[in-house]
Amino acid sequence: MDPSDPQSDDLVTLTDLTREFSSGGGFMKPRRTMRAVNNVSLGVPRGKVTGVVGESGCGKSTLARLVLRLLEATEGTVVFDGKNLATQSQTEMRKLRRQMQMVFQDPYSAIDPRYTIRRALLEPFQVQGDSKSAAEAKLAAEELISMVGLNPRMMASFPHQLSGGQKQRVGIARALALRPSFLVLDEPTASLDVSIQAQIIDLLENLKEELGLTYLFISHDLSLVRYFCDRVVVMYLGRVMEILPGPGVLPRHHYAHALLDSNFEPDPTRRKVVTMLSGEIPSPFATIPGCAFAARCPAATDLCNRERPPLADLGDGHMIACHHPMD
Repeated sequence: MDPSDPQSDDLVTLTDLTREFSSGGGFMKPRRTMRAVNNVSLGVPRGKVTGVVGESGCGKSTLARLVLRLLEATEGTVVFDGKNLATQSQTEMRKLRRQMQMVFQDPYSAIDPRYTIRRALLEPFQVQGDSKSAAEAKLAAEELISMVGLNPRMMASFPHQLSGGQKQRVGIARALALRPSFLVLDEPTASLDVSIQAQIIDLLENLKEELGLTYLFISHDLSLVRYFCDRVVVMYLGRVMEILPGPGVLPRHHYAHALLDSNFEPDPTRRKVVTMLSGEIPSPFATIPGCAFAARCPAATDLCNRERPPLADLGDGHMIACHHPMD
């Protein structure tokens, strides 16, 4: 289906999306370029949770910002609800941002410490030029804070008076202020205690069902992504290694399998032996003609070092970029 069609099953479609960063270029220092996101093509289905998982530095957060055009892409396109974001003016992008919002990883820095919670919740309306009377503003703030399970009496508090979990709930409420259809969640539970993480995931799940939201969920925790997400995208060094069409689908890429195997079971009777990966992670500035994982893959051959494997469909939407997938 054409991604520019507003009736497409995918709310967001990424095509050959690339973002490069350069450093050096000064006296006696050659200019070096790294590809933080490298030719990523991906669809985000409407009303679903698409998870993106990988180690730190694999390009997940850069991808999240490219999707919302908080960063400009070096190459490729992002189509949101039939609109190519690269062709939108700043005025048009401001209107579109009512429909697409982000929840950041660190709740401690996501809210201005000088703002009361009430002012933080009303800030999106001010940015969009949506003027409200005092009564309307009070009602809107109360509705938002109640939506995320907080007491409206907290609206007079400042961020330093709230716990990390409470601050993250405020961040979620603020992201929902303009009633968006799409949320990018950039590791929203990473800085929280495990018990609080579960509460935030439950909240996000309930909000998705109540409001009909579409999520792009960024995380380094494959077990959490497999629990919460409808689809799982595994990234490594800026590239998509595998797309699992469902949380119960076993990975066939050697990297995705190793990532899953590294998560321990909470049950002490189900201990498992973790197979350590050998080899060094390539420099992000290195030009890799073949598979980015070849230097650490136990099944790598000369073909893997020479040719980059295409993202091939194994059936039912299970995509893998590997010359020698696991059985």
